[in-house]
Amino acid sequence: MNKTVSILGSTGSIGTQSLEVCEKHGLRVAALAAHSSIEALEQQIRRFRPAYACIYNEEKYGELKRRISDLDVKLYSGMEGLCRLASLDEADIILNSVVGMVGLLPTLTAIDAGKDLALANKETLVAGGELVMDAAAKKGVKIYPVDSEHSAIFQCLQGNKREQLSKIILTASGGPFFGRSYDELKNVTKAQALHHPNWEMGNKITIDSATLMNKGLEFIEAKWLFDLAPEQIEIVVHRQSVVHSAVEYNDYSVIAQMGVPDMKIPIQYALLYPNRMSCPTGRLSLTDYGKLTFEKPDYDTFKCLSAAIEAIRRGGAYPCLVNSANEEAVKAFLHDEISFIEIGETVSSVLDKFEPSEIKSYDDVMKADTAARAYVRERIAAK
Repeated sequence: MNKTVSILGSTGSIGTQSLEVCEKHGLRVAALAAHSSIEALEQQIRRFRPAYACIYNEEKYGELKRRISDLDVKLYSGMEGLCRLASLDEADIILNSVVGMVGLLPTLTAIDAGKDLALANKETLVAGGELVMDAAAKKGVKIYPVDSEHSAIFQCLQGNKREQLSKIILTASGGPFFGRSYDELKNVTKAQALHHPNWEMGNKITIDSATLMNKGLEFIEAKWLFDLAPEQIEIVVHRQSVVHSAVEYNDYSVIAQMGVPDMKIPIQYALLYPNRMSCPTGRLSLTDYGKLTFEKPDYDTFKCLSAAIEAIRRGGAYPCLVNSANEEAVKAFLHDEISFIEIGETVSSVLDKFEPSEIKSYDDVMKADTAARAYVRERIAAK
């Protein structure tokens, strides 16, 4: 494939699998960026020989610079470095798989530079959806979803008229605690929450899956990616993670995309679109699964999911507020400062704490982000 990729978040789960896809199909790697894993990033730089690299943690810059001093690679750091790699002339497409709000500015920078995006950073659309989609439309930039659910919807839309879409069906694995009551979640441990039944992901995303916040964020993303009203999005718990999502059309036909639960499939579709080629993953055997099940989510127990959906219904800054509150709450849980159920309680409380406000600029997003994080820290400190 005659395509060059810049990968932000290259040492994470999505980033490492993206490099597998690049290696299999001969995609050139122009740049690699990681948060702080200098050992892993050094190995990737030596293997893929990008012209540019970035370590977001500026304190690690000196050590990484020393480690790769024998290589011809330009090394950057911090947010400035991420944005530099997001707008390289050499890159045909930018894969943004960084975790958290840090991904928003590189996304906007890539769009401003006219770069197509393979987007795996949820917070980009959750916190700044209107800004991002408006900017992409003005620049004629294409955004290819990398999340398995949004990739499934994107695939199910191919060859059909968008205006004939009735609704989308977002499938959810349900996480490790599906079927448990609110009281049963009070004593959940960190180890239990970090054990996902179907997917291998980073800690933050794994906790989000356990609280179902991950599905709430995807609900918000879907609204922006596919220009939907919240009422056109249905969430269905599908424990086997084989049906990755589906689209219902006006004639009530439902088209679903299926496959083994392996992120290399949606990653490859985003990077190689519209081409379909052999993927470094397994084939789906429906007879091996035997049966597939579908159930309704428990919105009362999993408060993060309800909070995210209510946030996008309200609009304005609320999606950003619940997202930022969740990031802080998850961080606190992983540092043993709050319990598992307090994540949902904290995120939900943001809806009542803040008055409605609009998001018209990147600064508006950052103000909401700062306010939500400060509120969560104060709430935890007051316990």
